Amino acid sequence: MNSLIILNLLLLFSFSNAALDPQSLYQSFLQCLPLNSPDSAADLSAVVYSSAANSSSYTTVLQTYIKNQRFNSSSTPKPSLIITPTTESQVQAAVICAKKSGVQIKIRSGGHDYEGISYVSSESDFVILDMFNFRTIDVNIADETAVVGAGAQLGELYYRIYEKSKVHGFPAGVCPTVGVGGHLSGGGYGTMLRKHGLSVDHVTDFRMVDVNGRVLDRKSAGEDLFWAVRGGGGGSFGVILSYTVKLVPVPEVNTVFRIMKTQAENASELVAKWQVVMPEIDNDLFIRILLQPVTVNRRKTGRATFIAHYLGDSENLVALMNKNFPELGLKKEDCIEVSWIQSVLYWANFDLNTTAPEILLDRHSDNVNFGKRKSDYVQTPISESGMTSIFNKLVELGKLGFVFNLYGGRMYEIPADATPFPHRAGNLFKIQYSVNWNDPDPELEKNYLNQSRVMYEFMTPFVSKNPRGAYLNYRDLDIGVTTGDGKNSYSEGEVYGEKYFMGNFERLVKVKTAVDPDNFFRNEQSIPTLAGKTSAPSSGVARKMMKIQFLLPWLLKILL
Repeated sequence: MNSLIILNLLLLFSFSNAALDPQSLYQSFLQCLPLNSPDSAADLSAVVYSSAANSSSYTTVLQTYIKNQRFNSSSTPKPSLIITPTTESQVQAAVICAKKSGVQIKIRSGGHDYEGISYVSSESDFVILDMFNFRTIDVNIADETAVVGAGAQLGELYYRIYEKSKVHGFPAGVCPTVGVGGHLSGGGYGTMLRKHGLSVDHVTDFRMVDVNGRVLDRKSAGEDLFWAVRGGGGGSFGVILSYTVKLVPVPEVNTVFRIMKTQAENASELVAKWQVVMPEIDNDLFIRILLQPVTVNRRKTGRATFIAHYLGDSENLVALMNKNFPELGLKKEDCIEVSWIQSVLYWANFDLNTTAPEILLDRHSDNVNFGKRKSDYVQTPISESGMTSIFNKLVELGKLGFVFNLYGGRMYEIPADATPFPHRAGNLFKIQYSVNWNDPDPELEKNYLNQSRVMYEFMTPFVSKNPRGAYLNYRDLDIGVTTGDGKNSYSEGEVYGEKYFMGNFERLVKVKTAVDPDNFFRNEQSIPTLAGKTSAPSSGVARKMMKIQFLLPWLLKILL
C-alpha cells in the first residue's frame, strides 16, 4: 500500500510544472556546491542568498545593483537564489549546480542593462550569478595592458590606469558605474571611438567558465569563441571572469566643450551640417549631440547640445573647428583644457572644480531612476527640414530625447566581421532614444514607453533598413525576444539577432551551437542554437527530476 502511494506521488510531482520551492532549491545548492568546489561548505554558503533562508540579505544583494527602477517593483519576477562568487571555482560550481537543477542562470556584472535581463527573467525558475566580487584590476604599464575582472566598473578601470600613468587610457563608456563584463560583451564605445574604435577592438584575451564548468582562455577556447565573446552579448556563451585589454595612449592635454543651441538659434541647420562634416574630420575629435525638448520663455522648443572631447589642446581644436565647422562658432573661451582622467569626470557630469578622480571608485555614484532606451543607425544625411521635423516631434511628445553619437575615423577602417559588432563603415552616427523619469506612477511609465515607440516609428524614413540596425548595449526588448526555455529560439532569435549583429549573426549561432548546444546559457535576447540541435532534457524535465530528488528522503521515511 505504501509503495503504491509513493509511486502515485512520484508520478504526480514528475508531471508538475509548478515553480521550484526556493527553500528546497537553496538546500539543494548548499549540498551541490561543496561537491564541485574545493572551497569549504561554510565559504560556499556565505555566497548563496535566498528569499526563504536569508531574506534580508537577499533583498539587499538583489537591489544593490538594480540600475533601472522599472525592474524593482513588487510585481517584478525575483530569482530563487542569488550567488555572489568570490573565486573561480565557485563560479564553476554554480554553473554545474544550476545545470543539474534545471534552472536558468542570469549573469549580472553591473546591472546597467536597460531591460534588466541580467536580474529578471520570463522563466519561472532562475538564479542570479552576480559577479560584483570579481573586480580585481591589474594594470601593467610596461606592456600597456590591464586584466580586468568582469564585475569591475569602468570608473574603477579608468582610475587604476590613472594611478599608474597620466598618458594611458582605455576607449570605453562614459558612465563610470557600468560593469566591464556587460560593456565589453556587447561591444563598448566611448569618446575615443573615432581614434581607437570600440572597447572590444582592444581585447586580447579572456577567462570564462563554460557550460561544462571548465575555465577557458583564448588559447584553450579557440579563435571562434574568442571572436564571439568580443561583442556577441553577455550570457550566451558562458560566464566571463575577466578580460585582458590593451591600453591606448592619451595626450597630457585634452580639451572638452559644451555648446547649446535652440531651434531659434539654427539648431536644425547645425545638426544637419554636423552629420555631413564630422565623420570626415580629424580622428582626435568626437562630438556627441543631445536633442531635447525644452521650455524657453514659457514656450516649448527643441535644443541641441554639442558635447566634445578632443585629444589635444584648445588652440588646435578651435583652429580645426573654424576650418571645418565654423557655423558652430566655437571660441577658445568655450573650451576647457583637462587631463584625460578629468575628461572622464566631465563626460560623467561631475563638477571639475569640486570632484576628485577618486569618485570613480564609488560604485554607486549615479542616481538610479526609471528609464527606457532604443537605438538606430543613420547612413544617409538627414536634411535640415528633416531635422526640423524631428525636433518638432520631440517637442510634441514632450519627454523623450535623442543622443547622436558620431562615427567615422577608426570605425570605418575595421571590417564589419572583425568582431560580432557589425555597425562600422557606412554609418554616419548612432542614435540612442532616451527617456528617464523618477515617479513610479504606472501611467507615467506607460506614457513614456509609448513615446519611445511612437518616435521609433516616426524615425523609420531616416534610419538604416533591411535590416534596421540596433546596438546590443542599448538593449531593447521591443525588437524581439525568445520565449520559454528556447525550443523556438532560432526563429525568434533571428528577428533581433539580425538587427544587432547583421551578417555576423549566423557565425554567432554556429559558435553558440558548438559550445552550448543545449542552450543552457540563455536570456530573452541571447544567441540561439541551430534548430534541432538541442539534445539534453528541457529545463522542465530537469525540474521534475529535481522535485523527485527532494521528495525521495521524505517518502522513504514513510515507507520505513
